[in-house]
Amino acid sequence: METLPEWEDGTVAILSTGGGAPHAIPVSTCVRAGPRTVLLALAQRRESLKRLRDDARCALAILTAGDVAVTAYATATILHDLSEAVVAVRLDVDAIQDHGQPTFAIEAGVRWHWIDDEARERDAQLRTALRELSGASRSGP
Repeated sequence: METLPEWEDGTVAILSTGGGAPHAIPVSTCVRAGPRTVLLALAQRRESLKRLRDDARCALAILTAGDVAVTAYATATILHDLSEAVVAVRLDVDAIQDHGQPTFAIEAGVRWHWIDDEARERDAQLRTALRELSGASRSGP
């Protein structure tokens, strides 16, 4: 697989970082920003953000119902604050491992939705900011 697959909002991805014992967290804000680029938002308080500052290598696993079962091995770049509490992170994908097999099908991926109105609005604002950043990054420096 040479390019990242598409996935819907609400898809939960797992971000794995090193810099010590392996550390994995669910991430809800992953946005495909290009064939080999992902943008995501991390809270300033996240251990993962600290680890990415120390060692930018990471992996992002994405599983959805249907055909998507991949791990993207990437190098992270901390871009800038999206809000007082959240930072934009760009993952430049070095390799994509496709876990799909002709012998099985994924029937359901993990999905979530916000049950708190304020959290839902914050999430929508972060996704909008990431998509705007995606458009800006594709049009040049």
